[in-house]
Amino acid sequence: MHIEQNILNKVNEWLTPTFDEATRNAIEEMMTSAPKELEESFYKNLEFGTGGMRGVMGVGTNRINKYTLGKNTQGLSDYLHKSFPNEQLKVAIAYDCRHNSDTLAKVVADVFSANGIHVYLFSDMRPTPELSFAVRYLNCHAGIVLTASHNPPEYNGYKVYWQDGGQLVPPQDAEIIKVIEDLKYSDIKFEANNDLIEYIDAEVDEAFAKSTVENASFNTPAEAKANLKIVYTSLHGTSIKAIPNVLAKAGYTDVNIVPEQAEPNGDFPTVVSPNPEEPEALSMAIALAEKIGADMVVGTDPDSDRLGVAVRDLDGKIKLLNGNQTMVIMTAFLLEQWKRADKFQGNEFIGSTIVSTPMMLELAAAYDVECKVGLTGFKWIAKFIKDFPNQKFVGGGEESFGFMVGDAVRDKDAVAAILLVSEIAAQAKASGSSLYQELLNLYIDFGFYKEHLISITKKGIEGANEIKQMMIDLRENPMKEINGQRVICIEDYQASKGKDFMNNEEFEINIPKSNVLIYYLEDGSKICARPSGTEPKIKFYFSVNGVLDTIESAKSVEKELDNKIAEIISAMKLN
Repeated sequence: MHIEQNILNKVNEWLTPTFDEATRNAIEEMMTSAPKELEESFYKNLEFGTGGMRGVMGVGTNRINKYTLGKNTQGLSDYLHKSFPNEQLKVAIAYDCRHNSDTLAKVVADVFSANGIHVYLFSDMRPTPELSFAVRYLNCHAGIVLTASHNPPEYNGYKVYWQDGGQLVPPQDAEIIKVIEDLKYSDIKFEANNDLIEYIDAEVDEAFAKSTVENASFNTPAEAKANLKIVYTSLHGTSIKAIPNVLAKAGYTDVNIVPEQAEPNGDFPTVVSPNPEEPEALSMAIALAEKIGADMVVGTDPDSDRLGVAVRDLDGKIKLLNGNQTMVIMTAFLLEQWKRADKFQGNEFIGSTIVSTPMMLELAAAYDVECKVGLTGFKWIAKFIKDFPNQKFVGGGEESFGFMVGDAVRDKDAVAAILLVSEIAAQAKASGSSLYQELLNLYIDFGFYKEHLISITKKGIEGANEIKQMMIDLRENPMKEINGQRVICIEDYQASKGKDFMNNEEFEINIPKSNVLIYYLEDGSKICARPSGTEPKIKFYFSVNGVLDTIESAKSVEKELDNKIAEIISAMKLN
């Protein structure tokens, strides 16, 4: 097959003595036996997306390996020295259960230390939210976590956090990327200064657990906690290092761990995908819950930033809630607790994202707090906390099963969120209600909002082009009607412009640019199209709503809303 010259130039660079013998041998093997794989490995450089940098592990510029991560770390080291002259720089590094995470974390630590930067390296895998906490707890200038979240086993990744404990955001991300791109691989300093690498564990663990219990506990009686039967699974990931301990410290005694999934394992052998967004991922936990009569199932993804929650519905069957549902339950509970404690000063806010449920805006209005809405990704919610220091963050989330309780951790945090949802469930059960019933009560008060997500995977170079074309078509040939409903507004976040068709007016969008389109229909439905920043997917988010008068009619209303979503998907030819 023909390989483009620019790809061959990169390949030839990687065959020089700058790279180790094993790397050079692997490339030579690909050149003769797997030219297509060679092309995929070198046709571009790995890019920072919504959740940092993720990719398949292997050799090449488009793969996660010691050289691509080494170059990132060298660039970040140079940027830190420039940003904080004459300071003793400090960074914290954590890693998850994935293959090579520990060795890649050590490579990253070596490069930082070789650049005179003091490194706090966790001695074993830890949840991602603990890294965010550690950055501030240890007064670090930056933090790194080696994780690919819920991606398949062949992936790994690299997330960068700044002084505030939040992920990198513009303009710093672009500035750092420019420094990285200007480097040569021969510029990377791999020779560690081991005097500057300090291993951390118990002290930070204890501080993180203490902070979590303080932030996510709300005066639940001990008897109510003891009476809540929880099934918990870590899906072979890192949360096993924190969640059982936090729940025990908070007083939850009936926590049943799924034994087959408790051992960290980068192959994730019992699931197709280690993602609590997928119902299949929690099937073993749900089976255990049915067997022992549990009230609630909770599970996390491998790096413990996302949580899945399944509860008993009105018929007593275990039902997986979606990320929007858990977000509104937790947000409403937090707002009510703040109100009861008379904590509102008039400067509070909650956080959400443009692809999440509009119900968050309804909650904010009811409690007279602001709802700040940003782009997809928790780095934007963390940025709100940093950008508005005179305002107080109550909590917030996004549809992709992430939530943040207060501002001690500046990223989605399944550890605190699982404690919070346990508090809600325990209090509801003690008062003769249930977590599901509390959700339906919210739907009666604010409207029954139902959301759905579909992801269309398009792998490789051809797939990337297909996704690009889909977005071009939606922009240049916008649909005027969907499922019999007029399109009344389109927001284009790449152009930073919106068009209101009812009044024939254009308006500016004051949110950073992103490749997202949102269609609004005359019946209140909302449809978002967004290529993933970290996976070869295009995602479509649907939100519809209706009126719920009584809890008894919840099933029929939900069925109507589900049918409406199915009709919209069909009308858009996405099935």
